[in-house]
Amino acid sequence: MDDNEIRSTIDQLVAEERILRAEHELQPLDGERAARLQKLEESLDQCWDLLRQRRARREFGLNPDDTEVRDPNVVEHYRQ
Repeated sequence: MDDNEIRSTIDQLVAEERILRAEHELQPLDGERAARLQKLEESLDQCWDLLRQRRARREFGLNPDDTEVRDPNVVEHYRQ
């Protein structure tokens, strides 16, 4: 997946996340939709992490295609 594909995926995930958050403002999400929102958040974190990995590898003259999507448990526990 190249940078443009990652950004496109991020845009799609963000659009869906906004819809769910707007619905949540009106009423609590049911279990399925709440789980989907959590999955979206994890997927977004993974995409942003992948994009950062690719940029860092490129910055240091390494091949950005050698990056891999990290496990959500790793990405979700980064310090901000």
